[in-house]
Order: sequence, then C-alpha cells, then structure tokens
Amino acid sequence: MAIGPRLDIRQTQSLVMTPQLQQAIKLLQLSNFELATFIDQELERNPLLEREDADRAVERTEPKADANDLPVLDAAPPETPMLDGMTASSAEDGFDVDYDNTFNNDSAADGIDGEAFGQWSSKGGGSHSFDDSDSSLEQMVAGEISLRDHLVAQLNVDVASPADRLIGLHLIEMLDEAGYLIGELAGLAEKLDCPVERVERVLKQLQGFDPVGVFARSLRECLGLQLAERNRLDPAMQAMLDNLELLARRDLAGLMRVCGVDAEDLSEMIGEIKALDPKPALRFDHVVARPIIPDVLMRRVLDGSWLVELNSDTLPRVLVNARYYSKVAAGARSKDDKTYISERFQSANWLVKSLHQRATTILKVATELVRQQDAFFRLGVQHLRPLVLRDIATAIAMHESTVSRVTSNKYIATPRGIYELKYFFTQSINSADGGDAHSAESVRYRIKAMIDGEGATILSDDQIVVALKADGIDIARRTVAKYREALNIASSVQRRREKALGM
Repeated sequence: MAIGPRLDIRQTQSLVMTPQLQQAIKLLQLSNFELATFIDQELERNPLLEREDADRAVERTEPKADANDLPVLDAAPPETPMLDGMTASSAEDGFDVDYDNTFNNDSAADGIDGEAFGQWSSKGGGSHSFDDSDSSLEQMVAGEISLRDHLVAQLNVDVASPADRLIGLHLIEMLDEAGYLIGELAGLAEKLDCPVERVERVLKQLQGFDPVGVFARSLRECLGLQLAERNRLDPAMQAMLDNLELLARRDLAGLMRVCGVDAEDLSEMIGEIKALDPKPALRFDHVVARPIIPDVLMRRVLDGSWLVELNSDTLPRVLVNARYYSKVAAGARSKDDKTYISERFQSANWLVKSLHQRATTILKVATELVRQQDAFFRLGVQHLRPLVLRDIATAIAMHESTVSRVTSNKYIATPRGIYELKYFFTQSINSADGGDAHSAESVRYRIKAMIDGEGATILSDDQIVVALKADGIDIARRTVAKYREALNIASSVQRRREKALGM
C-alpha cells in the first residue's frame, strides 16, 4: 500500500457542550446564595438584562426575528399541574431584607503601636456628648467586643512596661480563633531582639487574662490554666492531664491506676474536666451564622395532600429589556457594535431561559421526592423509605446526573423541619421476612432510640441485631457497630463503665 497524503471525508456524531448548555448545567447545581451572586455579575456585564422590581414591571416588546428566535421569558416557572394528589406551584410574593451594621475602631498610643490601645473614637466629626443632636438610641447600644479588643484592654491595664506591652501585643496577634498560641516564642524573641525569657515571662502574665485558658499552647495547658484558677490542679488532676489520651479512650482502669484514685474520685475528676472550656476564645466569635433559606416550600392543604411550591425569595426576577435592545440595535452602525449587541441579546435570552428551566426542574424533582417519601412526612423518620437517584430520574424522565445536580445544596421546608434534598436518598436494608426494604436512615434512628432507652441493662451490638431482626430488619452486627460509631455512641463495654461511675 502506498504511503502518502490524501483527503478523506468522514461523517461522525458527537455531543458538543455548547456554552449555553454549560451555563444551564452550572446553574442547576448552584445554591440560592451562589445563584444570587452569579445573577449580580451578569447584570453588571449585560446591559440588556434588568431585575424586575416588585412595584414595577419592565415594559417588554417582542424581539426582532434575527436573534435566533429565542423567546423572552420570565425567570419564574409556570404553575405545574396536580400530580398524584399533590399540587406544585411557584410562590408569588416575597421581600428582601438588607442589614448593614458597621463600626469603626481607632486607637492611639503613648509612643507604641497605636493598635495596642484599642480606644474608641468617632469619625466624621461626631461628638460623644449627651446633647449631640445627631445621636440616637441605636447609636448608644453597646457594640460586640472582639477577643483582641478584650485582651488589649487588659494588656493596657495590667502591663506597665511599654516594652512588655509591645511583646504582649505581638502575642495577641499570634492567637488562633480558639485562643491557642500558635508559633514559636524563639522566633518572636528574635524578631523583637529581646531574650526568650522575657517573652516567656510576659506570656505567663498574659495567661492570667480573661477568658481563663487563653494563650495556652496545648489542650493540656489550657485545661491546666483553668483548673489552677479554680485551685483544683492537685497532683492527681495533673496526672490526668498528662494522660488525656486515656480519657479519650475511656480507659477508666488505666486512669485510676496513673492518678492513684478510686472510682468515686475519678468520676468527680472527670466531671470537673467536662465543666472546663477547651476553646475559651470561641465565646468572642461573633460571626453570624448564615441561615438556611429553603428553595422549596411544602405544606398540607385542606384535602390532606401536599402543596409544593418554589420559594419566591430565592427566585431571581430577571428580564430582557427588549425595548432597549430594539433602540440600541437600530442605532448601531459598525459591524462590531452589531455583533456585540446581538451576542448580549442572545446571552440574556439564554440566561432567562436557563433560569426558567432550572426552577421548573427543581420543582419537578422536589414534587416527586415528596410523593415518594409521603410516609416520612406523615409518620416520621422511621418510615423513611430507601431511595436512589435512579428512582426519581425514571419517574420524571430525566438523567440521574441532572437529579444529582438539582438536589445538591437545595433545601426544602417541611412540617418536620428544613432538610437538604439529598437527605431523602438513603441506602436500603433488606427485610428479614421478605417484605419491603428498610431505609438505612430509619434503621440508624431505631438503633439510637434503643440505646437512648436503655435502662439498667446495657444493650450489646448482638442484642440490637436480635431486636432488629425481630422487627423484620435483616442486618449484620458489623453494620450495627458502624451505624453506632457514626452516631458517636460508645460501645456497650464503655457505656457500662460510664454508668457504673455515674457519668
């Protein structure tokens, strides 16, 4: 066969991920917070996009026919018809709340770094007098003090030497969020060109600050500082601190041996350890936890069925301003301008269409989940049925990957609480009598309920297996042990020891 260049024509089929398809897939897996951020970025990039306000609607006209014939759609989905006795719709009304709480913190110092003195001052010429006309009741409310400000205030009062205050300031900056000292003292001493002994002496003084236990370099030192402040750091307690790994393993016999105490004294010592704070600085952590805003809402209607609807607070109301597009397109003269306007118009329409499809898909998946887990919502977690992505995908004629993306970082508000949609997918455990399979989550619930209801007799894993099989659940002992450990429940031997010591 001759070797040489030649031209061939071949016809093949392949799946091409267009930018529009990639965008639609990306929007499916975004949470409502991430989606809001993405929409804000698109509104800044695309002048043809507008956010629909609650009190006014943007006037829309039909786009020209040369824009790929894409429809101008509202991001909110239409109402979904009744499905097996359940109604699915989209909520209409909502409101936004914006919080803005800021404060300024300036400081001054006597020849030392000004940040060491944490003194409050007002900016903008405001006065601290009571007859200030600009002051209000809200401005007089005390602000939340940080750990650094709390420690700096004590540093300014308790440490007289300016040089020691400077060392103390650097030590404060070396604390982590739990109040532990990170870093080496030798490195700080070299940086400040002072003896290590002086840094250690200042550290010893700072370890007496409030909260007690701050500036510790280990858990043992943190607990020791708190016990010393309570005058409870005797030799037996020191021996327990030196062997915390035995306490973590619940090796009570070993602890009694190394501490030289009996069971009653050991129980009292463990109670004192439990009363301590292993992370003393966390009480100054004022980071507000972001609340979970559900994407889907459900409630029972008069006929006993479930009403499933989208949360309007999480639905972006984005519209394409076709009137502005027509005006700008008519005034475009150069080819680059026309290309840019056409691309922005197509991008805006695709975004609105993708948002509409995302909302509709979430509603379909959530509606089917509620239908499949109807017993859970009516009777409780013990009736949660096993479910996999394929079950939902088959029921709504979608791919499993689509269902997986829709249920990621999406939450539903139910009469039993707020749950992530992923929660309702659990593995199955076979029935001992050949009946319906049981959900792994419901089995874990039963194991926890049995252990919580223990009386004088502590249940072993084998006894739990026998009890579950009597209820028709075919489960192995190792599976019971795995579920028990996942619930942070100690073994029967450890629970029996703790009960004997009154723990």
